[in-house]
Amino acid sequence: METTSLTAIAEEQLARARQAHAGRAAHPLHGGSGSALRQTVIALLANHELAEHESPGEATLQVLRGRVRLTTGHEAWSGAAGDHVTIPAERHALAAVEDSVVLLTAVIRR
Repeated sequence: METTSLTAIAEEQLARARQAHAGRAAHPLHGGSGSALRQTVIALLANHELAEHESPGEATLQVLRGRVRLTTGHEAWSGAAGDHVTIPAERHALAAVEDSVVLLTAVIRR
């Protein structure tokens, strides 16, 4: 059984994001090229974003720290620490309202 401290990884990724020009950092938590299920911890500094992109497949987002805004062409969702959302299967963007960390869980289309 493999265990991980999401709190520790969140802190590490925020520290990395503060050093990165793009204001973001990511750490693969579970899965990889041979796995359909993938989990990634993503840190975004306030006022930074993941620009609009295609949905990787079935996916959810859990806010571990901070506040974020997920937008599609016609919908928007604001989430804070402890919130969880199913990501629509369409183009979307994610913006940090304040320094934030999220857990992205996705089942990759094959």
